[in-house]
Amino acid sequence: MFGKFFDTLKAKGLQVTLSEWLTLQEALDKNLCGSSLTQFYYVARMILVKSETDFDKYDMAFEECFKGVMSENEVTSQMLRWLDKSDMMDLVDEKERDFMNQMEETALTKEDIEQKFKERLRDQDSEHNGGSFWIGTMGKTQFGNTGGNMGGVRVGGQTGYQSAFAVVGARKYRDFRDDRVMDNRQFTMALRKLRQFSARLDIPETELNIDGTVDKTCNNGGCLQIVMQKPRKNAVKLLLLMDSGGTMIPYTTLLNDLFQSVHKSNHYKDVKAYYFHNCIYSKLYKTPECENGDWIDTDWMFRNLDSDYKVIIVGDAAMAPEELYSDTGNYRGPNGGLSGYEWLKLVKRHYKKVVWLNPKMAPGHAPWREAETAVKELFPMYKLTVAGLNQAMAKLIANK
Repeated sequence: MFGKFFDTLKAKGLQVTLSEWLTLQEALDKNLCGSSLTQFYYVARMILVKSETDFDKYDMAFEECFKGVMSENEVTSQMLRWLDKSDMMDLVDEKERDFMNQMEETALTKEDIEQKFKERLRDQDSEHNGGSFWIGTMGKTQFGNTGGNMGGVRVGGQTGYQSAFAVVGARKYRDFRDDRVMDNRQFTMALRKLRQFSARLDIPETELNIDGTVDKTCNNGGCLQIVMQKPRKNAVKLLLLMDSGGTMIPYTTLLNDLFQSVHKSNHYKDVKAYYFHNCIYSKLYKTPECENGDWIDTDWMFRNLDSDYKVIIVGDAAMAPEELYSDTGNYRGPNGGLSGYEWLKLVKRHYKKVVWLNPKMAPGHAPWREAETAVKELFPMYKLTVAGLNQAMAKLIANK
């Protein structure tokens, strides 16, 4: 069983080392888990999982290996049949549920309710519906489904108030994975990695130097000696170029989250953001509507935003080949006598650090996506996921 668990963890993508596995065996030898499968779940996760982004993979591996193991909280197939009342859902009227009669019950702690759940599993021998004691449906007990109790353990069926603190078989950590699409918080955390500081030489020493203070104090026989230093300022200048409209419409919310994260951040010396449609041409738009006239010259950007700006281009690179290679391929505005591919080469030539984030990037070189393959040859391209954005940030701050 445990050998299978090790193999399943590896198959799910968890990097479990032999040393960690031996540590888990030692924990079992010392009876740290007792006879509780729940305790084993937490002890094993603590030892084997290094990041919360892997919690979901761990849960899937654990369920696959131990779903048939008897435990004190196991719900039998007979119990699940009793609780299957999907054909009666139309009879449930949430407005008629009496919240006030539940106050005493919902005041119970999580531990109290779990203990009562174990007792009901042990003692219950028949189906119950509408009551306030046994595991059942449409009642006021803390256990079952489609009931009116605020808080408890949902078993099978559908939720009532969506307030259960324990749902049997739930995958609670799927949103922690690093291969999922980004949200605002994850954008903010990843973008913080771009911080780079430079000393400000023309201002007084007004910032506490903690390391210097500790050293001076130790060298001074323990008598406190304060050391000050000049404050630092962030030296990063960021240029954000985003594809807008057309095939990028499904990702509008995602781009808005990225835009908000960048502009709410105080991690950069300067931030500039412009928009384009499908490919960069002679004009860049000031707003995501990409309206003619509401733009700047791309040449102006080259002249006024120097090569030290770190550039993040966001787009799906899903343009037609003529939009990329023809000097008349831009049907939304002027080309400036150059093809989109030539404008992209100018961006690459002018800026030292450029990455491309793609919300639906195909793996490897995809011949059926000609434009995307061509763009990948110009710029390092990453999938717009947690892992992809972290890789892009690492690329932007690398020395080479």
